[in-house]
Amino acid sequence: MATSTDNEARVALFQSIGLNEQKARETLKNQEVTRALEATINEARKLLPKENQISKSIGNLLYTLSTRSKQQIYKLHGHLIKYICEEKIKNEPQLLAAIEYLLSNPVEPVDLKALEEYAGIGVTVTPAEIERAVESVIEQNKAKLLEQRYSFPIGTLLSEVRKQLKWADGKAVKTEMDVQLLDLLGPNDRSANNAAEKPKVAAATEKAKPTTTTNTNSDVQENGQVRSFADLVGAALNFHKPGENYKTEGYVMTPKTMELMKEHLKQTGGQVVTRFPPEPNGILHIGHAKAINFNFGYAKLNNGICYLRYDDTNPEKEEEKFFTGILDIVKWLGYEPYKITHASDQFDQLYEWAKELIRRDLAYVCHQKGDELKGHNVAESPWRNRPIEESLQLFEDMKNGKFAEGEATLRMKCVMEDGKLDPVAYRIKYAHHAKTGDKWCIYPTYDYTHCLNDSIENISHSLCTKEFQARRSSYYWLCNALDVYCPVQWEYGRLNLHYTVTSKRKIAKLITEGIVNDWDDPRLYTLTALRRRGFPPEAINLFCARIGVTMSQTVLHPDMLDACVREVLNVTAPRIMAIMEPLKVTITNFPSTGVTELTVPNFPADESRGSHKIKFDSVIYIEKSDFTENPAKDYKRLAPNQPCGLRHANCVLTVQEIIRDSNNEPIELKVTCAKVTDEGVTKPKGYIHWVSHGNKCEIRLYDRLFLHQNPDDKKEVPGGFLTDINSKSLTIHSDALVDDGIKNAKHFDKFQFERIGFFSVDPDSTNDHMSSSREIIKENHNHNIDDDTDSIKDEQVRRDIRVLSARLTDMKERFMNIVQKINEDAVGYIDQTSDEDGTSADDSNVETTVNQKDNDSNETSNIDDDDDDSEEDQTNKSPMRIRMSQLLIESIIERQTRHNGYLKHLRQYPKIMQYLVSNKPSRTKISLRHVDSFIKEHVDKNPTEKIYDEVSNEIQVIRQKYLKNRK
Repeated sequence: MATSTDNEARVALFQSIGLNEQKARETLKNQEVTRALEATINEARKLLPKENQISKSIGNLLYTLSTRSKQQIYKLHGHLIKYICEEKIKNEPQLLAAIEYLLSNPVEPVDLKALEEYAGIGVTVTPAEIERAVESVIEQNKAKLLEQRYSFPIGTLLSEVRKQLKWADGKAVKTEMDVQLLDLLGPNDRSANNAAEKPKVAAATEKAKPTTTTNTNSDVQENGQVRSFADLVGAALNFHKPGENYKTEGYVMTPKTMELMKEHLKQTGGQVVTRFPPEPNGILHIGHAKAINFNFGYAKLNNGICYLRYDDTNPEKEEEKFFTGILDIVKWLGYEPYKITHASDQFDQLYEWAKELIRRDLAYVCHQKGDELKGHNVAESPWRNRPIEESLQLFEDMKNGKFAEGEATLRMKCVMEDGKLDPVAYRIKYAHHAKTGDKWCIYPTYDYTHCLNDSIENISHSLCTKEFQARRSSYYWLCNALDVYCPVQWEYGRLNLHYTVTSKRKIAKLITEGIVNDWDDPRLYTLTALRRRGFPPEAINLFCARIGVTMSQTVLHPDMLDACVREVLNVTAPRIMAIMEPLKVTITNFPSTGVTELTVPNFPADESRGSHKIKFDSVIYIEKSDFTENPAKDYKRLAPNQPCGLRHANCVLTVQEIIRDSNNEPIELKVTCAKVTDEGVTKPKGYIHWVSHGNKCEIRLYDRLFLHQNPDDKKEVPGGFLTDINSKSLTIHSDALVDDGIKNAKHFDKFQFERIGFFSVDPDSTNDHMSSSREIIKENHNHNIDDDTDSIKDEQVRRDIRVLSARLTDMKERFMNIVQKINEDAVGYIDQTSDEDGTSADDSNVETTVNQKDNDSNETSNIDDDDDDSEEDQTNKSPMRIRMSQLLIESIIERQTRHNGYLKHLRQYPKIMQYLVSNKPSRTKISLRHVDSFIKEHVDKNPTEKIYDEVSNEIQVIRQKYLKNRK
């Protein structure tokens, strides 16, 4: 750890090249940039005549080199530092082009002639050349300039000049452009015009307001198909191109890297190649759905291929049902593997490579026990330096069964990213393997197998969850140690849900304790359980797409998944009527002598989508809860003195007599009926559903299995997850009745039981015994049916609170990711789009803070070129700041367009929506003045916390409504 004295010395060193004290201290916060900049300055001092004569222009370039370059070409920096000190690299465009060249050719010896040609090194653009080029471009656009004056997009002019003079200094070009425009047009009166136009913006905002209330959702189509994972999050994936592994941050280069890369590209044809590598020792859960979507979706997005590879290296835990179950789920989610492989397919090759590691003195046989190897502070093995031949013989003895389990392991001589020393490569297991039988008694570990299987299958992008980040260093080390092709490992945040456990061990415990029935019990969040519960695969894929791909660990509320299920089923599940707790009703004046058939639409909002027949007779059944003898003031359903309508029957019931059992409870109602259209009949306050000649059905209502949000948290649940079971997680209605719409239904067919929720036909149903499981409670929008149902209203409010709470957490995560994305992409985006905003990407008056360099973020700046500029002027002039502002707004607009239903809560924030409404029509004509004003007011005050607080306030409002309803 650096001492205070060391840091002060570094601050002085950084100030010597032109950084002000604040920037120098900010730089110290990033250790990687600090090390790179310190080394760069010291190297430059060796090349300059006088130690302290690093000019400000050279200092700018040294700083840019240290912040924009990547680790894998640090060893080549000497060439660029020499060019900078000799002033052959004069400006940032030349330097960035030189960096790009080295990233594409990262091996010695460097072709200096090709480098100089590619980056314009040594090329000098004179002021006279700049003057002539600017004059020429202005002359070509003179007519439009005189007409539009400073409203003309000046960036297009700068872009034209850059095309003619690629290596010209950006600041010099901008200065010359300003001078010639001033000469042609006179002073810039644009600010006065903008002030005069303010009322028009306000008027446009007012006019556009009604359009923002439309609640459309483009993610779910009428046929229930959803936009793919790739469609929804593909734009956020900024991975390397196949064959450009070496451009990835942290990738390790060797003298053979480029040769191996060429062979890799020859075999893959430049395709993206991914893999989904589950262990076949349990059933996949909701977290795996994200991994499946990510691996298959990213390959599909790039016209690539994805393997399904079983990581079958733990023979004692693997069963055939898990192999078939995993494939079944992958196909159920809509994906087809390019090829199905097994880690065990390569056991022979892996064994040979293990012996090669020993021969290279990079692995050894160790006799430390398992307990001694646990944790991170493991002492160095006393057998680490044993002779190579001895380790080779002992490893052979391990393979031949001469050691008991635990007596010997093969360990690799490397240090993992988390500091763990010498990970195990092979261990002894006397267990029958599902695929190789009893051929082997030594089995490779994940750390050894995973990267080598990736190499064999020519994986271009090895995608894994964040907990494997600590293994990235050993992943690269092992491939390079054996001189085989090395893929790139990319990590992303794991998906977890509240109110559940996904650990295979814990689920197995729930099964053996009899708390749940099996891996597909609908109260679990395994994918087989969700399928049995009736969750459509499209909804699960939509959920994975909605949450996207982030680096942080994600723990979400189950209501977010329910919302996706509801969106899909709302357009795919036919409506039928079902009675869970039947109350007999006899219509004494039934208008027909026999049974009447009614035609009921499957989707009342769109009758063109089919219908089904139901029977209507003098005896019907209604829900017990739809009748009360003591109605509240605003009660609208059936009561002794209050008629009520019947859904789809066009009639009104009036109670005449109540028949009771021995406990004085109503068991039958005698009623009369009248058509709603009859003269003198008052329109009923409410309508209820009913069934006549119903089909008997067992209905199972599932609730959360656990009482607490995190059953694994010892603070919440001191006794452990087994003590947190919700005893009311399953309610069974054995005597339920369902109308004829359910006839001929097949297993997993889904329906919406009117006023109750969405249900799925359970796979244990038979022709004689129908059973159905409720997936989720539907959202209640049919106010004419159930406006006054207190219990359902209470449940609706509770659900609103849960959903909003989940959205609160997710929205905070999303906006943090937006800001992170801005930091990562800002510089590259400026170069591509600065033409739109009239600002030069090469403007030297840029000052930004140095952020952490993780995740390939490309932070950079030039250093205080104009000391006289105020901090405010610097901010306003900064093209990076303007573009970051624009990117943030575009990100919000994009998400507003894609997820209009989900982000409809943004409409609650007038200041944000005022900006969105006034600028949404054209993303290329965004008013930078408005953007900057918006950023200063919202982003600078931490947008994440601001939106977080506003959503919190919204939840409080709903809670107050809930309390009011309860009263």
